[in-house]
Parts: sequence; C-alpha cells; structure tokens
Amino acid sequence: MQHWDTPQSKLDIASEEVHIWYANLDLSTTAVDKLEILLTENEREKANRFRFEKHRRRFIIARGRLRQILANYLPIPASEIIFDYSDRGKPSLSDGLNKNNLQFNLSHSDNLALYAFSPQKRIGIDVEYLCSRSEPLQIARRFFAPQEYKLIASLEENRQLEIFLHIWTIKEAYLKATGEGLSGSLDAVEVFFQGEKPQGLASIGGNAQKASEWFVHSFIPTTNFIATVVVENKLNRIQQQKIKFWKIL
Repeated sequence: MQHWDTPQSKLDIASEEVHIWYANLDLSTTAVDKLEILLTENEREKANRFRFEKHRRRFIIARGRLRQILANYLPIPASEIIFDYSDRGKPSLSDGLNKNNLQFNLSHSDNLALYAFSPQKRIGIDVEYLCSRSEPLQIARRFFAPQEYKLIASLEENRQLEIFLHIWTIKEAYLKATGEGLSGSLDAVEVFFQGEKPQGLASIGGNAQKASEWFVHSFIPTTNFIATVVVENKLNRIQQQKIKFWKIL
C-alpha cells in the first residue's frame, strides 16, 4: 500500500485503474472544524441532523475527505466542488466539473471510510465492520438467494458473520455502482463461491452474462473490517494489479 498523510497536489488515474482511499473518521476537534469549512450549507445541515455528536463528526470528516481527494483529481478547490444526486441519492460530480467522467463511490462503517475512483466506469464500494451485525442468519434468510443462505447456515457459528459480510459487501457494492442501493433486490444479485469463500458475481436477475461484465475485488482493509469494490468491466481489462490503495489520515 502506498501511504500519503495528505493527497498529492495532483492525481492522475489511468483508464483501467481503480484507486481506493482509506480515511480515519476519528479526528481531533480542530481537524473536524477545518473539514467542516469545506462543506456546503446543505451538507452542514445534513450533519446537524444526526442525533449523536460522534455520527455528526464522522459525516463531516467523510464528506470533507471526499472533497479533498476529488480536488486533487480535478483539480479545483475542495470547497468549490458541486455534487449532483440521483433520485436514490447517489452523488456524482456536476457535469460542468467532470470533463473526464470520473466516477466515484464511498462507504463508511464505524471509524473507517473507503473511497473508490474509476475513470468512465461505474463503480461501487462497501465496507462493513465485522462486529456490526448480530443476526446474519435471519437477514440472509430474508434477503439472500437460497443457496447463499444455505451456505451460511452450514458454517460454524464463529464463521457465519464473516461470510455473510463478504456476500453482503459484494451485493451492496454492485447495487451502489448501478445507483440502486438497498432499494434494489439483494436476492437478485447472486454470488459465486470457491468452497465457502465468496468470489464474485454469479448472475444478476438470473443473467450470468450481465454478471460477467463486472470486476469484483473483496479485501480486508484493516482488522475487523470487510470490503468489496465492484467496477464496470465489459471488456475485462481491469485486473487486480491495477488497483492502487492509499491512506489519508
């Protein structure tokens, strides 16, 4: 992993590359205040709707870091970045700012945020804290495909949550890439396995060809977290070695 304490002044991303950034969401009050200045009035209003101060601070950090990183790809000042939103709330860069069609997605869980970037190709990322779901079997029975639930139910109890979250992050990252989010059908996004380990997308709504047009990479960003990035890859040019990881503290 390459490690930068702050982003470079200008970042380039090749056509078949995927960049993934890690960010810590527990920062000092001084750092939070500096990031809050970068946000729009609307973003600050969203932050203030959180009931707990910890969640308000983490929202500010997550959005502020996104602006800092994007500013170095575009490059324009972080505070001048304008987002558009889909009907289901997925953010994208305003057309006037996005001449190179940079696609991005973000996810955060507990004190970790992940940001994924790809030029021109739809991209989704999901990260989950390993201790954050206490009833994986009940959720899998309701929302997963039958064979996925059956696999999880067959495992020792101490393995069920880990495999559940591997499957969940693959499904969620795909649905975020397409813009559907959790309003999409989780059981229509089917995962294939090698043994008991989820490997990628088997079919989308029963269509295996559609599933093959997406690159899937699951990884462990740090202890007790599981993540997956899913990228549109119709020509099968994206490979694992073209993923670059960076960290911003």
